[in-house]
Amino acid sequence: MSLEDLMDTSRIKWINSPGPESDIVISSRVRLARNLNEVPFPHLLSERQANQIVDDVYSALKENPVFSKDIKLYKMNELTAEQKTMLTEMHFISMDLANSERGAVIINHDKTVSIMINEEDHLRIQVMLPGLQLEEALRQIDKIDDLLEEKLDFAFDEKIGYLTACPTNVGTGMRASVMMHLPALTMMEKIGQILSTISQVGLVVRGVYGEGSQAKGNLYQISNQITLGKSEEDIIQNVVSVARQILMSERKTRQNLSGETRLRLEDKILRSYGILTNAKLVSSQEAMSFISDVRLGVDMGIIKDLVPSVLNELFIMTGPAYIQEVSENATTPLERDIYRANFIRQKMQR
Repeated sequence: MSLEDLMDTSRIKWINSPGPESDIVISSRVRLARNLNEVPFPHLLSERQANQIVDDVYSALKENPVFSKDIKLYKMNELTAEQKTMLTEMHFISMDLANSERGAVIINHDKTVSIMINEEDHLRIQVMLPGLQLEEALRQIDKIDDLLEEKLDFAFDEKIGYLTACPTNVGTGMRASVMMHLPALTMMEKIGQILSTISQVGLVVRGVYGEGSQAKGNLYQISNQITLGKSEEDIIQNVVSVARQILMSERKTRQNLSGETRLRLEDKILRSYGILTNAKLVSSQEAMSFISDVRLGVDMGIIKDLVPSVLNELFIMTGPAYIQEVSENATTPLERDIYRANFIRQKMQR
């Protein structure tokens, strides 16, 4: 599996496969933080220790017949800065891992599983599925966790659970999150009140690329904040319950649009469609905004000649690093904006 294979978004399951509530919930992700017993946390590792952990984790998976032919290892020190940023844009790795020279990531064939090595913790195991499927993501990640625990000695305390570099991850070591597309709530200025309420039930809102990032294209990540003192099932149930309330609010807001407000929304959607199908220059920030508008238009039946998966792909494929990597010759911002505009036109006209 080469980087070219990773760049083929048609093979990314969470982008192209239908999922429950996928008109609003783009994806579901469960992540487990794990560390090896009696081994320093990543920020204290020697280069030899860091390399050994990468080898041990990769070997543990390669020895399993289910994973042996289905995974590929990418070492951060063998990738360019643009390639690492591209993996961040595609949600395979975090920004912290992208800034690491001793880290690595293991990715499976359909891109539903990525295992970050030597990020903040020795392992960050992630399963990402389309739509609202946190329970299924938990089921799949538990299998991977059990498989690795047969080969590796994880740091675990009987009283508090799994030990992690950051105290907020101690316990289950689990983060459950959903990426939601909430343009109507954002447009009607209801999003602030909803997101502030979320913090009162132990959840947190992050941007499209997770912790430390901003919301773009009306995409928000809703995840749990507390991992200690709650079971994995309780955490999942809490996130799913809140996600369902938010998606019901988004749907109701869309349905209640009428009169001039509805007219202005349709005008905005069709203007964005016109720009994406005709423009000669499109920046990455403009692309996210226009793609969000068109995705809303598709979901509301205003635009009928596109499928949602095309817009999901464009959310990923129009990032600066992805365009830089796929274009090869586009070295200046202007050249990238030209390439991006042409790329979007071709994708939407297929």
